Order: sequence, then C-alpha cells, then structure tokens
Amino acid sequence: MLTHSDIICRDLGIAKRNVESVVRLLEEGATVPFIARYRKEVTGNLDEVAIEEIRVRSEKLSELDKRKQYISEAISAQGVLTDDLQRRINECYDAVELEDIYLPYKPKRRTKASVARERGLEPLAKMIMAQNNVDLSQSARRFVTNEVPDAECAISGASDIIAEWVSESEKARGIVRQMFQRDASVTSKVVKGKETEGAKYENYFDFSEPLRRCSSHRYLAMRRGEEEGFLRVKIGIDDERAIERLKGLFVKRHTRKDLSDVIGDAVADGYKRLLRASIETEIAAEAKKRSDAAAIDIFAHGLRQVLMAPPLGNHRVLAVDPGFRTGCKVVCLDEQGNLLAHDVIYPCEPRNDREGAARTMLRLVDKYKPQDIAVGNGTASHETERFLRGIDLPEDIRIHSVSEQGASIYSASEISREEFPDQDITVRGAVSIGRRLLDPLAELVKIDPRSIGVGQYQHDVNKADLKRALDFTVSSCVNQVGVNVNTASKQLLSYVAGIGETLAANIVAYRAENGAFGSRAEIKRVPRMGDKAYQQCAGFLRVPISKNPLDNSAVHPESYAVVERMSKDVGCKLTDIVGNERTINDIDLTRYVTDRVGLPTLQDIAAELRKPGQDPRVAAEASVNNADVTSIADLKSGMLLSGKVSNVTAFGAFVDIGIKENGLVHVSQLSDRYVSNPLDVVKIGQVVRVRVLDVDESRKRVSLSMKGTDV
Repeated sequence: MLTHSDIICRDLGIAKRNVESVVRLLEEGATVPFIARYRKEVTGNLDEVAIEEIRVRSEKLSELDKRKQYISEAISAQGVLTDDLQRRINECYDAVELEDIYLPYKPKRRTKASVARERGLEPLAKMIMAQNNVDLSQSARRFVTNEVPDAECAISGASDIIAEWVSESEKARGIVRQMFQRDASVTSKVVKGKETEGAKYENYFDFSEPLRRCSSHRYLAMRRGEEEGFLRVKIGIDDERAIERLKGLFVKRHTRKDLSDVIGDAVADGYKRLLRASIETEIAAEAKKRSDAAAIDIFAHGLRQVLMAPPLGNHRVLAVDPGFRTGCKVVCLDEQGNLLAHDVIYPCEPRNDREGAARTMLRLVDKYKPQDIAVGNGTASHETERFLRGIDLPEDIRIHSVSEQGASIYSASEISREEFPDQDITVRGAVSIGRRLLDPLAELVKIDPRSIGVGQYQHDVNKADLKRALDFTVSSCVNQVGVNVNTASKQLLSYVAGIGETLAANIVAYRAENGAFGSRAEIKRVPRMGDKAYQQCAGFLRVPISKNPLDNSAVHPESYAVVERMSKDVGCKLTDIVGNERTINDIDLTRYVTDRVGLPTLQDIAAELRKPGQDPRVAAEASVNNADVTSIADLKSGMLLSGKVSNVTAFGAFVDIGIKENGLVHVSQLSDRYVSNPLDVVKIGQVVRVRVLDVDESRKRVSLSMKGTDV
C-alpha cells in the first residue's frame, strides 16, 4: 500500500527522501519559512511554495485516511464489509472514487427505490437485471399484494430500484463523469424580467461555452450572477448519447425485448432523475474549485506585489486622505510614522477654498518639513493631487498616489483604536495612508488581505482556501523581508515564523516594560518564548542596535559559530568581516561543510554577510502625472499616457492614468506577443506607457493598450 510520501512524491515529482524530510520537520513543529530558509540540505533546496504544497497535500491525505476509517466502520456496522471491499477502500487515494465506493451503502432518505424495497420488489428487480429471458409479466404477477395491486405496478417499483442501482453504479458514474469532463458545456440565461437590473451581466444573458475552455473569471462571474438572481447557469452534456452509453453497459445482447425495454427505461430514468444531477453538481463543484484556485492564485500574486511594494524608508511624510464635502484630512508623520499634527483642508467642491487650503499646507510643510506627500487614491484624489501640484511647494517634495483600499476598515478597527485612542477615524485613516508609503508591508498586515483591493472575485471563492493562501503569502513576505523586533507592531510580529498572536503580544509587552531588545539572545526572556519558538523565529527578527552585527542579519543564531570560525580563519574581527565583500569572496566555503551545515546554508550565509539585512524591496516611485488629462472627457483614442498598474486579473490589468476611472488593458493588449498570464508581463505598482483604444463615457469604461508603446 502506498504511503503519503509515495503519493506526494508521485504527484509533485519531488524526491521521496525530500518529501519525507519536509513531513518530518513539519511534524516536529517546524514552520514553512524556517524549513525553506534554514533546512535546505535536508529538503533538497525546496522553496517555500513546494514545502507549503507538501504540507497541504499531507493534511488532505490525513483527512482522507479519517474518511476511509469512517466509511469502513459505517459499512462494517451494516454487516456487509468484505475483505475485497476493505482492500478497495484502503487502496483508494481519490476522494471522488472513495465516495463512489461508499454510495451504495450510504444511509438514504426515503426514495422511490426504498419504498419499492419495503414492498418486497427487490427480488423482481434482480430477476429483471439477470436478463435470463424469463416471462416478465408472469414473474411480476407473483409480487402482487395489497400494496402492489398489479403486475404493472410491480414492474414500475422494480424499475425504481434498477434506476437507483444505475445511479449508484461506479462504472455508470465513471462513464457519465468522463463525458462531463470531456464534453460538458456551461450555459447561462438571463432570468426573465431581470434584464435591466442585471445589466452588468449582459455578456452572460445568452452564453454557452465548452466548460473545459471556460476561464475562471467567466465562470465565477456567471455563478455570481446566478447567486444574485439575474442568471440561470447549467452544465450539461448530450443526454441521449449518455443514455445510449449506459444502456450499452446494463442491457445484455439477445435479451428479450420486454426485459430490455424495462431496463432501458429504468436506465434513462436513473440517469435523468438521479445520476445526471449528481454528476452535474460534482462537476460544477470541481469547476468552482478550479476557478477558485485560479482566482486565489492571482489574488495571492497581487497581494505579494502590494506587500512587497518598495518602502519609502525613514522619511518625514505629509499624508492626505482626500474628500469633497467633508474636506481632505491632512496628517504629518515623523520618520517612524508617529503622528505629529493633523488638520482639514477644503480645496475641492463644494467649498473650493483653495487659498485657505494652500496656506494650511504651506504652514504644515514649513513647520514639519516633510520630504514626501502621500495622497490617497480614492474619492477626490485626482482633484486633490492637481491642487497640490499647483501650489508653491518646495521642489524636492515628491507627491505619491497611495492606495487607500481598506484604510476605512483599519480606521474603525480595534487595532487603530489601540494605536490612536484619542483620534477620530478620519485621522486614523490618513495616518494609515502615510504609513503605507513609509512601509506598505508593516501597515497592510493590520488589514484583512481581502480588503486590500487586488485580485478578482475574492468574495466569491472558498473562504478557507482563500484565507490559507493569503496567510501563507503575508507570512512569506514578512519573513522574506525580516522584522525589526524593536519597532514592529503586534500584527507584523504575529506573521513571523513560530510566533503567532499570543507570543507577538508578549514581545510587545516585554518591550514596553523593559525597553528595546539589545540582542537576539534577549528575545529568549519573553514569556512563553520556548526553545522551539526561538529557533523558528530568531533568523527573521532583526536587532539593529545589537553589538553583534549578525543580530541584524538573516544569519540564524545556530550558524553564528560558523561565521566566527570564518572570521578567525581570515584573521579579522566579526565586525570587520560583515559587509566586506572582498574578504568573503576569498573564503573557501567547502572547508566549513559538516554533517549539519551544508553548502546551500554556507552560500546563504556568505550572501547575507556581503549585504547584511538588505531589504529585498526596491526604491519607491512617485505617482504618474498626465497634466492634460483631468477627467474621462479629456481622453481621445490614440492618446499616449503614463500610468501605474493598480490591479492585475486573469483578463488583464487595470491602470491608473490620473483620472477617477482606471483603464483596462485587456490581456490581448498587454504585449505584441501572446500572453497567457498577465502576471508574466505586468505587476501592481509598475509604471507603464499606454495608448487609449476606446472611451465609453456613459459606462465609465476606458480601454487601453500597451502594444507598441515601448514599455
């Protein structure tokens, strides 16, 4: 019998010994980031994506084992579990196939077939299916009772039993399932009378496409339209062809016509009434699962790009949360993101107090000397940005457009109330916008990833799968960048490998009571920071003020002795070797290979010593400014503009070109070459050159192209 490792090895194409090593480490309590970064020798240098996939598949196989045990016990309780059936259950590694095995033994609601059995008609059904060319009418008359008044009723009841057998037959289900997988079409029709109300789904009012060619975003759009009551969606195959295939399975050659007709009718009934709906539901669930996976993958990639957006760093920032009637909320932040001052200006409609707004802005700029201005990209953002560019600001101040997706959720959250108990939600929202510019990762971890405003149909996909993927993405980003243990928020710390919410809170509490951590070793003093937790998190926590420079690097404490040997061998102090690329390049790493420390780890150590604690994120870009374009009315076909990618989906990329409406670059317009995945060409935050293809003012839609724009 295959082991879990055998199955994962076969499915993923990963060496069995590496799979077993990963599973063992996970069982010992190791985290995915730790395994990927610090256990490369035993995993064959697997990256965190492969390790996470092994973890997920191992969990699913364990769940399948539990289901097998339940099914075996349920069938055994009925007294019908044979050795052959137990063997088939044990050797089954497909959840769908396992349920097919269990289906005939599964407790059922009261059905036509169960009523017929209660009336003693199962022997007649077996007699018919034996197809021994008996006289059907004569045989049926033997089953006439008070509840079965005549032979015709007896045959009808037996047919109900046969129909259920057909629907529960593994072979029949396999045939129909295969036909659905290969030939099914998905169709959608508008619900009569909902044409106007459901106009946004007009592309699907009369739509049909082979299911295997239906993209994830189209399938999810149809299902959303159905859920909202505007569409009826159906997945189907050629029913007559399916029935003929099933008749060939159940009706023997040379069977008497009266018997073959009854069996044929029962097959058709079993297919139409029971089997078709069951398989359609199953195939629809599979299609939804595939579509969810594609949407979640795009969401996770987009989230990674947003979280890994370049930080501005330690700059003084003035942040503006734009608005019309309620004004623009303005806050001034120091280099660490601490709130220094706040005010409100009204440069936009309806007040249009541009002079007063300019005086306030220049006063704040003169007093707090911000190096950059962050402008939220929501309502009134473009009007506010144009106002700012029109006043006499110092030339060296850069203006940035910052996504404010989720800022309102943060501002009303318990997290923001803890941080700013004396400020209202408008000030908290503006602070969040400014901090996103300073360090997007550190600020965005405080918000539910689903509210960050990337991806497609994230509210329609499986919530558990989405949460798992997004938590993995956030954790991956946090651990890739590393965290300053003395400045990180509780939310940021909770994503560090091995920490979690409780330990994160303990770290913050310890820091508040005892002051900044002076070394990595001091982190061990935090309540509930055991040896295992410290092992998992230490390499991802940074202590910049430590006397040991390795404490501010990704070198794990378990490897400090190796680095100390290196520095001793080259005749210099530890502080002198860190950052000394020439000295590090001269070190023969093979001299330090041991049973526990292999070349992959040593190469990582050398790379980290060359540029200790280097942030993998690159420098931030200022926002795009198309001076001649202020609204959709200013756009003309053929215009060349600059823009910043705001979102990437399966069907293309949305680009902010400086007006309220983002333009769409369809996947077919992303490049002169064929593009199967938009993420291969563009990423969120990327500045691109685009050409206006079409402008639909009535529907507020702008079509763009990147072809021939020398991107």
